[in-house]
Amino acid sequence: MALIGAHISVRGGLSKAIDRGKSLSCEAIQIFTKNQLQWKSSPIKLEESMAFYKKWQESDIKAIVAHGSYLINLASEGDLRVKSICAAVEELKRCNELGISSLVLHPGSHGGAGVDVGIERVAQALKEVLERTEELKTRVLLETTAGEGFSLGGDLAHFGEILELLDGHFRIGLCLDTCHLFASGYELSSMEGYERLILMVGKYVGLERVGCWHLNDSRFERGSRKDRHAHIGDGNIGIDAFANILTDRRWERVPCLLETPKEGRGDEGNLALLRKLRGH
Repeated sequence: MALIGAHISVRGGLSKAIDRGKSLSCEAIQIFTKNQLQWKSSPIKLEESMAFYKKWQESDIKAIVAHGSYLINLASEGDLRVKSICAAVEELKRCNELGISSLVLHPGSHGGAGVDVGIERVAQALKEVLERTEELKTRVLLETTAGEGFSLGGDLAHFGEILELLDGHFRIGLCLDTCHLFASGYELSSMEGYERLILMVGKYVGLERVGCWHLNDSRFERGSRKDRHAHIGDGNIGIDAFANILTDRRWERVPCLLETPKEGRGDEGNLALLRKLRGH
């Protein structure tokens, strides 16, 4: 069955995320390995990585996913492109030090240059990132987006084109975000709509490349292109969509991670609802 969890704070130290995940009975968690709003970060000390890994192994958390910095824009050019590539390389190395096998990255914004140009830039940037980390096993999970502004990833076909330019590199995967998919126009609420979506994921990327789901409801209607998360069942997606995902045997042992608001019922309430929907 799918692994239920949430994005967890690393405030106070990386290993603190394990404690917080355990307190919420998470089966999987997502973390930032560094400040997501800064380019540079201090190296992970050996004792810190050892403490993190030891706590993880002693817990019931079966999978940990890292999320990359929001500053990274693989579709950019010039100095921002150079910094983005270097930051992605650094984050993959940090994941490797911690034993984390997947890093989620946004495809980026083409800044008005056009989708085709943006996709080419993303592919070339990823090619350099993969070459500079070829000794690592950690893979990159490109996240679906709401399609706001010039951002790439609001159309699943974008990922197929990126993969084609990378000759289907085995270290490229996909992170499916429910709010983003819905906001970009995909229908999730009915079983028929959900199955159409999964068929498209299989067509453009391949189901075996789906490394995690981000579960969050949407404050705005389908096709709004607005990335505004809501508590599960409190938005416009509808609770059936989340039941469809969590009971789908195709996502066996795939992390399904909350990225819902922390106020109100918070992670505890949303996790309880997800467990009820999954039936366990």
